[in-house]
Amino acid sequence: MLSPDARVVTGAELEEMTDEQLNREVEAISVYARVSPAHKLRVVTAWQARGHIAAMTGDGVNDAPALKKADIGIAMGVTGTDVTKEAAAMTLTDDNFASIVAAVEEGRGVFGNIKKYLMYLLSSNIGEIGLMAGAALLGLPVPLTAVQILYVNLATDGLPALALSVDPPEKDLMKRKPRDPRTGIFTRPVVTLMVLGGIWSTIVNLGLFTYMLNSGVSMEEAMTITFVSLVLIQFFKAYNFRSDRHSVFNKPFANRWLNLAVLWEMALLILIVYLPFLHEPFGTYALPLTDWLLVLVLSASIVPVLELAKWAERKGWFGVVD
Repeated sequence: MLSPDARVVTGAELEEMTDEQLNREVEAISVYARVSPAHKLRVVTAWQARGHIAAMTGDGVNDAPALKKADIGIAMGVTGTDVTKEAAAMTLTDDNFASIVAAVEEGRGVFGNIKKYLMYLLSSNIGEIGLMAGAALLGLPVPLTAVQILYVNLATDGLPALALSVDPPEKDLMKRKPRDPRTGIFTRPVVTLMVLGGIWSTIVNLGLFTYMLNSGVSMEEAMTITFVSLVLIQFFKAYNFRSDRHSVFNKPFANRWLNLAVLWEMALLILIVYLPFLHEPFGTYALPLTDWLLVLVLSASIVPVLELAKWAERKGWFGVVD
């Protein structure tokens, strides 16, 4: 039902309006009546000229030009003509407009999970590269063995990243404005989170390795505690990167696949650290409880760092959060 102040424009009235006038008034018009294919095309163009993402639905041949021009053309799969379906970017197989909302939500969810997946993997890789490069530049021994590096990349990074790819959609997903199609995944806020997480991981792990070497412990213990610290800090990152804008404390364990992945990897990590026959191939050492407490505190420090970065993002310090 239209509101009393809703504006209705006929095709004849559109014919008398210039493009400039239509561009100014298009947002105030609620209904178009008796319009031609050219009029539909002008309306879509006017919305786009105002900086909006324009969607167009149609089923007839005369809808094809507007469907092609719109940012997303949506054709009716049952009643739509072949020309309409060819011109459209999306076809509704059930001709139900509610399916459009479901499709948009699904698409946004998939895009968001791809972003989470990449943020986690790239930030983890930045931390690993920073640790190895930092040790080389400071003239320190290699902080991880080749097998430990392979394990981190293949096991620790792999399962949590896969779990993020099936993360439940965020509650406010459909309340957000359409994303600018010219903007990719790696916006300033996303890159800031990735780089900050990687740099902090480098600082924590490199600092811990240096401290352990200066404490007079064996090389095996120093490398093992650094290895464990790297793994744990990436687990904390996985939960933080479930959203690039919301707090990690907002239903942190909603992704059961991520929970299972982390539990599985933690079990494997404990076996690698404490089973004697795995010490030689992995170059590990049975850590005392005090070392675990130290590692846990240092690894958890990534949480307030990323929380502070998200708070700054919500304030707009790093640009618009897409």
